[in-house]
Amino acid sequence: MSDTPPDPVGPQATPATDPAPATPARKRPRPGERRVQILQTLASMLEQPGAERITTAALAARLDVSEAALYRHFASKAQMFEGLIEFIESSVFALVNQITERDESGSLQAQRIALMLLQFGEKNPGMTRVMVGDALVFEHERLIARMNQFFDRVESQLRQCLRPAAEAKGSAMPTVEANAMASAMTSLIVGRLQRYARSGFRRLPTEAVEAPLQRLAA
Repeated sequence: MSDTPPDPVGPQATPATDPAPATPARKRPRPGERRVQILQTLASMLEQPGAERITTAALAARLDVSEAALYRHFASKAQMFEGLIEFIESSVFALVNQITERDESGSLQAQRIALMLLQFGEKNPGMTRVMVGDALVFEHERLIARMNQFFDRVESQLRQCLRPAAEAKGSAMPTVEANAMASAMTSLIVGRLQRYARSGFRRLPTEAVEAPLQRLAA
């Protein structure tokens, strides 16, 4: 806008004054963009150490929208948490597939899968609270069941990696040994992630973890 006032119009016209600056129009999110924004904000709020149960009112206030606007994208808060769980599942198992396709040693695959999970949690503190269930305590029970299934799937993948390793070293009961080691390794992963969340994200899950992983996968 020019700073020079417009020329007077007509013989009696008085000098014009600059109009007040117009309020910029809020940019309308593209389809799907608001949904992603809601999930990113929810994950960000979960990263606050000691955060209490997050309400839709608090989430809407952080986004500067109404609660009704949230429900145009998600039918319930449980659906929002399901969106985070879907992100965790797709991200983790895509990386699992990369590891199992790249590494030939089953023992090495198991170690790298476990380390990848701990690194994922370390880089995504809000997601860690979802993974270990801290953020789901007062939410729908199906969410906790789904995260339990996630770790069952992780343990099953570790078992598949460790059984050939047990056979290769001449174990008399490779299936039993692989089951036991996969269970212990999954417990280590969950325990490290829980400690990370409950320490206010101070105790890193990857701290000095290589040695115990090697012993479990040996």
